[in-house]
Amino acid sequence: MLSLLTLNIQAAALTRARALLRWLDTRPEELFILTETSSGPGTAHLLDQCRHAGLTVIHTAGTAGDRGVAMVSRVPIVARPDLVDGVTLPGRVAAGTIASSPELAVVGVYVPSSDRAPDKVSRKRDFIATLLTALDRIPAAERATLVLGGDYNVITRDHQPRYPGFLPFEYAMLDALEAHGLVDAYQYCSPGVQAHSWIGRSGNGYRFDYFHVGAALVDHVTGCSYLHEPRELELTDHAAAALTLRLPQVARLTADTAEQTGTSTLF
Repeated sequence: MLSLLTLNIQAAALTRARALLRWLDTRPEELFILTETSSGPGTAHLLDQCRHAGLTVIHTAGTAGDRGVAMVSRVPIVARPDLVDGVTLPGRVAAGTIASSPELAVVGVYVPSSDRAPDKVSRKRDFIATLLTALDRIPAAERATLVLGGDYNVITRDHQPRYPGFLPFEYAMLDALEAHGLVDAYQYCSPGVQAHSWIGRSGNGYRFDYFHVGAALVDHVTGCSYLHEPRELELTDHAAAALTLRLPQVARLTADTAEQTGTSTLF
């Protein structure tokens, strides 16, 4: 089994980052995709604590003041920046491979948010276009065992409730993932059920956070769900998404390595 979790940490300041660490430390997942990281002390503390605990952190520093994404793994993972080469805003993507059967490529992504300001729309459109181009370059066999997860900041065409403010290219992102053979893991597990992972101040719900899996992994999916505890505890304004895969073999840290690195806790 391999379990993954994605959570938008809302550029946590130091106090909230410490609380997020305490929550993450209770979770059983082995790989975390943390979106909306920042260049501030909260993200630095969170990732440093994970490194000190012996976890592997994949995180590309972005443009000063921009948000990003980090992957934190309790299982051996090898960074694969080549999988996302050419994506605009490189701090908003992270990629690696996990030795398993089949071998997994994992890409974490934080798509820019956008109001209707032309510069923000262009920034988001360019990011999505270059991300899809990078995915298209991944050989079909490797894309078939890809896990893509994170905060996409887009909704499905049939989202309930319907919101008129999204542009065609935003809906087209999810269409393109499907065309690339990537399956929406939550919809696979709960067909026709509308989930919301972000609740606005007005109370409107949106599903922004996703996991997609390649065609060869679909039969390995045993669960995908949304966890509202971090939002209800006011650790962030997003729910987490959790994905579980049944895999016959996943590389693990050896007992000696775990003892040397102290992987039992984040503190």
